[in-house]
Amino acid sequence: MLQVDLWKRVLIWMTVAVGLILATPNVFYNRVETHNDAVKAIDAGFDTTENRDAAATWPSFLPSGLVNLGLDLRGGAHLLAEVQVVEVYEARMEALWPEVRDVLRDARDTVGTIRLQPSATKGELRVKISEAGGIDRAMELVRGLAQPVVSLTGAGSTDIVVRGEDDVIVVSLSEAEQQAMDNRTMQQSLEIIRRRIDEVGTREPTIQRQGYDRILIQVPGIGSAAELKAIIGTTAQLTFQPVISRTTDASERPGAGNELVPALDDEGVFYVLEQAPVVTGEELTNAQPAFDQNGRPAVNFNFNPSGARKFGDYTANNIGSPFAIVLDNEVISAPVIQSHIPGGSGIITGNFTVEESTHLAVLLRAGALPAKMVFLEERTIGPELGQDSIDAGKIATMVAFVAVLVFMALSYGLFGIFANIALILNIALIFGLLSLIGATLTLPGIAGIVLTVGMAVDANVLVFERIREELRTAKGPARAIELGYEKALSAIVDANITTFITAVILYVMGSGPVRGFAITLGFGILTSVFTAIFVTRLLIIIWFERRRPKTIEV
Repeated sequence: MLQVDLWKRVLIWMTVAVGLILATPNVFYNRVETHNDAVKAIDAGFDTTENRDAAATWPSFLPSGLVNLGLDLRGGAHLLAEVQVVEVYEARMEALWPEVRDVLRDARDTVGTIRLQPSATKGELRVKISEAGGIDRAMELVRGLAQPVVSLTGAGSTDIVVRGEDDVIVVSLSEAEQQAMDNRTMQQSLEIIRRRIDEVGTREPTIQRQGYDRILIQVPGIGSAAELKAIIGTTAQLTFQPVISRTTDASERPGAGNELVPALDDEGVFYVLEQAPVVTGEELTNAQPAFDQNGRPAVNFNFNPSGARKFGDYTANNIGSPFAIVLDNEVISAPVIQSHIPGGSGIITGNFTVEESTHLAVLLRAGALPAKMVFLEERTIGPELGQDSIDAGKIATMVAFVAVLVFMALSYGLFGIFANIALILNIALIFGLLSLIGATLTLPGIAGIVLTVGMAVDANVLVFERIREELRTAKGPARAIELGYEKALSAIVDANITTFITAVILYVMGSGPVRGFAITLGFGILTSVFTAIFVTRLLIIIWFERRRPKTIEV
């Protein structure tokens, strides 16, 4: 009749025990969080006495996974940024100009002299030739520079479109290449922002693409939106460009293919540079704060093989010429090349403080943002507001919890108490699962837990009502309990499967807070079904085996 195999009983209690152990760190939240931060710092190389003492505040043999608190619970910063993808088109055309110039120079007999013209359309290259009759030959030569588009949607397309307007060749990016570049730019921006935020040790940031060219950034625990902008807002676009001349005239016209860039440290000094860089920060593999030969803060850097080859070739061919190191459109240093620099390594010097050299190294290691970002929305949520949300969530959960416990005890007596024990274990199992996957708990997530508290006893209500009906047919208590669980099972499974499907849809289609609600709801459904079908039933069976009552009241 009412029998559960020993191995099933052991498995049920082991599952409950594991869930309780995984949930335990959340009871000692601050202590475990301090331990985790210290362990992370030690792993990063900061093996200090303070970190070792902090790591010892929690036993290493116990799990240390926590349910992370989201932005609305911990406080922090929220930014919505728009990536200026058109800037990438312009940079691509600027980089293409030397190739176009060289290929047309080789055909000077046909096309005549060439001159770069300014364009009113961003991301477009206009080249004027003196021999209008050679326009077809010039277009053919420039089309030879086209490359296949590297994307699934652009298969079979080339990256540039070339057309002629009288004696002017107009080069622009193809639509397929623009789409591919947009996707690459957004993916690169997301990855670089994530790396920069991870560098400063923040917990569980939310960084995701929204729409066509926008990025949502939410970082719990950070002081303000301004602080977050300081971390991610600097583009750190590093380039190494040839120097044509130095001037103090801010109105000097640099000429086609060149640009006028101010010096960072010398006010009123400007450099005329070639627009096309020899090497860019994208080819850096490492950057570390250091000191130069005079003991001043500096930054050591290394290039990848491609960048090292270009850097070495240029320094070998231009000994005695100045070479500008440009950061975010400012010349931070313009040393004269003294000798060939092989190996792809070097040092950036300037009037840095130790903090500035360290910050610059962090930005360069994380990589350069491919395009400028405009911040459309920024909010700072203070820790006090986050604490208010936590307090409100606690009150809502406790009220729901107590109300359900009282209702079940008054409605179903001893069986209601068994259901209440299972409900308490159910909440612990939810937090155990959330801790296991390192989930982030938000205010909507607390709402999901509160909803789960109400739904968790639903299965027990179905079972207990079914047992009541069986008792009215004069069946014995053991048979009534067995039939109650058997006949209520289909209704329990159907109801919870449909709700679980809803939770999955919310998770797949939603974002941010909606996903937090869906995760806690989904986990709550799984744990409530487990506790209702297995834990409550096992408690009733254990009680029944010991008491062997002739009659029962539900």
